[in-house]
Amino acid sequence: MSSDLEVPVGPLAVRFWGVRGSLPTPGPSTLRYGGDTPCLEILVDGQRVVVDCGSGARRLGLKMLGEPPGPLDILFTHSHLDHICGLPFFKPAYNAACNIKLWAGHLRDAQEHQEVLARLMSPPIFPLPTSALRACQFRAFDAGRTIILQGGIEVDTVRLNHPGGATGYRFRHAGHSLCVITDHEHGNPEIDADVAAFVAGADIMIYDAMYTALDYPRYAGWGHSTWEEATALARRAGVRTPVIFHHDPTRSDDALDEIAAAAADAYPGAVVAREGLVLSAG
Repeated sequence: MSSDLEVPVGPLAVRFWGVRGSLPTPGPSTLRYGGDTPCLEILVDGQRVVVDCGSGARRLGLKMLGEPPGPLDILFTHSHLDHICGLPFFKPAYNAACNIKLWAGHLRDAQEHQEVLARLMSPPIFPLPTSALRACQFRAFDAGRTIILQGGIEVDTVRLNHPGGATGYRFRHAGHSLCVITDHEHGNPEIDADVAAFVAGADIMIYDAMYTALDYPRYAGWGHSTWEEATALARRAGVRTPVIFHHDPTRSDDALDEIAAAAADAYPGAVVAREGLVLSAG
């Protein structure tokens, strides 16, 4: 584990560019964990795959400007604003040489996927239409199937419990695995069973823990879970490292420190995600 974005990583790893839920929260109380919304850079033998394009994607895109353009896959968990708001500011999306495929498992088809993003990038909200994203091609799939990305990377998917639908992802490589389970609310027995089977034995599980067990009753039905459920699921499913993710916008650094200590007590090895964190599954 390291906070240095340039350190060598194993054959399967993740870098966190945005860890906050709902909306960006810059300011003195979020400096250590970060205020950008979700963006994960998954590295599979050095090949990059992006999960979600929240506000954290802007900085990732700027980093990529110094690299030769090439193919990229971006997997969306769903289309709520905090997970798509960075796409119009993701510089590689405007460079046709980058060949970016945008994947969604919660929508009917690729046309609906494009229409959702077109509503975001339309006047008077934004000055450029989706046609300006010259690198991007839209893809849709049914959550629950395995998708094959550019470079032959296979990614398993699962349906999550979230208003409007959401998709979880499992990356497998070199005998290791990394799961992304965000914008998911526990409590649906059928989906919970599917998720538990999906994450079983994972080296890393990045899990939506927007609330605490104390908070949760006020927000039941909003589509989010708790750090307590993250550690309980990790124990049931034999996950090595549960990662607390999608922090509530009102949660300060000091409050996240308290959660980090409590989560580590509940499940040794549990981690609270912060911007700049690098984790290797291998």
